[in-house]
Amino acid sequence: MCGIIGYVGSASAAPILLDGLRRLEYRGYDSSGLAIMNGSEKIETRRKSGRLENLRSLLVEQPVEGDCGISHTRWATHGEPSDVNAHPHSDQSGKLAMVHNGVIENYQVLKDQMEAEGHEFSSQTDSEVLAHLIGRCYEKSTEEDSHQRLVGAIREALSQVSGTYGIVAMHADSPGFLVGARLGSPLVVGLGKGEKFLASDVGAIVAHTTDAIYLQDRDLVCLTEGDFRIENVDGDLSEYEVSTVDFTPEQAEKGSYPHFMLKEIFEQPTSIENAFRGRLVDDQASALLGGLGLTPRELRDVERIVLCGCGTASHAAMVGEYLIEHLARIPTEVEIASEFRYRNPPLDKNTLVFVISQSGETIDTLAAMREGQRKGHRVLGIVNSVGSTIARESDGGSYLHSGPEIGVAATKSFTSQVTVLALLAILLGRMRHLSVDYGQKMLAELRELPAKVDKILLQSEHIRQIALKYVDSPGMLFLGRQFNYPTALEGALKMKEISYIFASGHAAAELKHGIIALVSEEVPSVFIMPKDAVYEKNVSTLEEVKARKGPVIAVTTEGSTQLERIADDVIYIPPVTECLSPILASIPLQLLSYHFAVARGCDVDKPRNLAKSVTVE
Repeated sequence: MCGIIGYVGSASAAPILLDGLRRLEYRGYDSSGLAIMNGSEKIETRRKSGRLENLRSLLVEQPVEGDCGISHTRWATHGEPSDVNAHPHSDQSGKLAMVHNGVIENYQVLKDQMEAEGHEFSSQTDSEVLAHLIGRCYEKSTEEDSHQRLVGAIREALSQVSGTYGIVAMHADSPGFLVGARLGSPLVVGLGKGEKFLASDVGAIVAHTTDAIYLQDRDLVCLTEGDFRIENVDGDLSEYEVSTVDFTPEQAEKGSYPHFMLKEIFEQPTSIENAFRGRLVDDQASALLGGLGLTPRELRDVERIVLCGCGTASHAAMVGEYLIEHLARIPTEVEIASEFRYRNPPLDKNTLVFVISQSGETIDTLAAMREGQRKGHRVLGIVNSVGSTIARESDGGSYLHSGPEIGVAATKSFTSQVTVLALLAILLGRMRHLSVDYGQKMLAELRELPAKVDKILLQSEHIRQIALKYVDSPGMLFLGRQFNYPTALEGALKMKEISYIFASGHAAAELKHGIIALVSEEVPSVFIMPKDAVYEKNVSTLEEVKARKGPVIAVTTEGSTQLERIADDVIYIPPVTECLSPILASIPLQLLSYHFAVARGCDVDKPRNLAKSVTVE
């Protein structure tokens, strides 16, 4: 979750580190800090709780100069957000500085040992314990070369810890030298001209270089301004590949939009089109997903599909379950990745597993992938981030091509994930019973989606007025059926994520089975009810809410004017085939939650307690 950036070169480090932290603040914003090696071979550290602007202000009062440094923006795990718990952390000598993402599970045992030896700790973090451990190994080393001494100390320390880490460290004895290592927490090396970078996310360095190396688990990298070396933590050389970053710095900026979330909502006509671009095969009335790495015969032999994801990705997976069973008639089930990794579900040899993650680094989804592979199953990934761990370790898969998603609340990644799952359903369906006519209809429907999303986006102001009408509501219910039951869950998640009100999503037919007790004049119900096979059933359920004086916001298909006489507010979406309706229906819910949260004064891009990518369990 937290953000890391390190720099070594000839430029002033502080502005580069601050800019990198700004680009990474969506990964954590409880506190931030940096440490820079100044000209006197002394490390100076500045740390501040709260948003990055607090650190920036501190640096105006207490500037620090140097051309080698490390920095961090934190999402708290061990220890509350505070100045002393902020990174970087130092060792007992004060000569080593380190930033850390991940969790050191045996930190308390190590801390007790070192306290018995006289070590004094200033924070409540597991990260400071790791810094002290590296420092202890450094002091005990007899290696004369300071660079090798630091590398050896890091190797020795990491051999003693349990858990996950992405670290960058430097030592006052080794000016212009950074060491990074990863296990379960991402790190990427940036290769510039006469300068090198280390970051937890390529977005932090894309303004400086497009040449990147995505480190693998147990990799250790040594950086100077002119050279680098990648080994594994055991000392053997590690294979690596230099990749080209697939987006521009401008794509990771807000531009004229007040928030990243709004920008990304409005990018969906493009991101949806990018998800199916080059993948629609008209002469076969099918789809092309070459990255799956499976032959037509292997795909034809699939008898069961398991879709794994967390949060928004799990809701996309639920839509995917409906799509695949509807179009391909293959039994499909959704597993929350954090549950799948600890379960022992019976999976036969003809089961195909997909893991879905925007970042490709979600720790539970990554663990679910590895668990499936450990049991001999082919596991494919649906991810957005090129070079991510899931993209590299999965047995194949499909990229979303959505571009960077900075807003913590997922928007365009959801609709792109559903689009790719629709392509998968068409591909599998055409190998089975799906007719040419139906396949062609689905391709035509997909091509029309971007224009239809544009039409919905034109209603942003109308949706804002609805949000203002209910801005004082203490809670909200989201109700949908069939394909739009997952849409209701996703709508509720968006609302609670960024506005902090109670919001819950339910299958509309479950209303009478307990949920109706929540209906009141103060709690609006949002019905997702396009003109589909269960439309009339949804109308009856809506009437039950109105009979109990519950306010209703209806999301329905253009032309369903009867709802204007029943619902309090109506939002229209263009007509679309039933199985693709969640893509269109989710757009008004994203806008509703956005405008609702903004009206309540919430920071929609940095909601409290949340970060973009969950990389610790």
